[in-house]
Amino acid sequence: MIRVLHVVTYMGRGGLETMLMNYYRHIDRSKVQFDFLVHREFEADYDEEIKSLGGRIYHVSRLVPWSRRYKAELRRFFRTHPEYKIVHVHQDCLSSVALQCAKDCGIPVRIAHSHNSNQDKNIKYLFKRYYMRKIPETATELFACGKAAGDWMFGGKAYQLLPNAIATEKYIYEEEKAKKIKKDLGLEKDLVIGHIGRFNPQKNHKFLIDIFEKCFEKNQKVRLMLIGGGEGRKEIENKVKERGLQDNVLFMGVRRDVPELLQAMDVFVFPSLYEGLPVTMIEEQAAGVPAVISNRVSEECIITKGLVKVEGLEETPEQWADKILKQAKISKSDRNEEIKKAKYDVETTAKWLEEYYLKKAEVN
Repeated sequence: MIRVLHVVTYMGRGGLETMLMNYYRHIDRSKVQFDFLVHREFEADYDEEIKSLGGRIYHVSRLVPWSRRYKAELRRFFRTHPEYKIVHVHQDCLSSVALQCAKDCGIPVRIAHSHNSNQDKNIKYLFKRYYMRKIPETATELFACGKAAGDWMFGGKAYQLLPNAIATEKYIYEEEKAKKIKKDLGLEKDLVIGHIGRFNPQKNHKFLIDIFEKCFEKNQKVRLMLIGGGEGRKEIENKVKERGLQDNVLFMGVRRDVPELLQAMDVFVFPSLYEGLPVTMIEEQAAGVPAVISNRVSEECIITKGLVKVEGLEETPEQWADKILKQAKISKSDRNEEIKKAKYDVETTAKWLEEYYLKKAEVN
């Protein structure tokens, strides 16, 4: 058996973490085990499950790319754990820091994995771009969740696509099940607009509330279901109250039952400023939920026929509302075969990843 070390911020219920867990649950763990190097001290959402599957979790300091102390800590870790011949890094633009430390310590297989197609344009942006340019020279393998993410991060270098695959059978739409879930939530008479995403600028929640306000003006039976956590939640809660929409917006928090909550949604809205290839979009299509997404989300994620419409972020909230209410009229149905045909079923892709790791370990 080989052990692969995944380097992440922490194993919360975000998109990349959910993708990793989907693969981890479906690989043959008698051949390949996953361990995790995390950058927070607290116990995260998936930690208990990781341990139950035989994985190990190691904690290091928060990532500070220019810190000599941080880099020394990483090198010390790699040198005291010579069992790792494969390090798979998921730290976005800053992945080159861990990759360089792994290279310094002689780790032969160093994978950089792109999960996004842009970054927030804040004070950290130039620093991140500097470290991002170093990724191809510090990694031996380049992975991306989609073409937009790979082209953006790796600057024309060749990379391997690894789909954000899901366990499709968990998401299959069932009409009676959907009715029961809506009833249990007290939403059986409502039109439920759904969104899944961490509360940060990338997900564009402020604009989403503007859109929902227009939806509510046109139809007082609409409800907005927001799934996710994050530091920006309070700001969005305040905006909802300012607009007088607090009785119509459900803040569901971080959830374990996303497949069930998707059954309750009538339409999904995703107005992100940028994305790689979000696992959320694969999940919502697998659940048969019609959607409206922004033109900043890669159209690679549209893998079903007629279910997803694209709207420009330059369009008004009212134009978005009109398109959303129109999409909500589409009947939900089982889209399982379309998801499998597009190669987003984790049963198949996990086998490929398992064999990839084994082959790399064998030659190194």
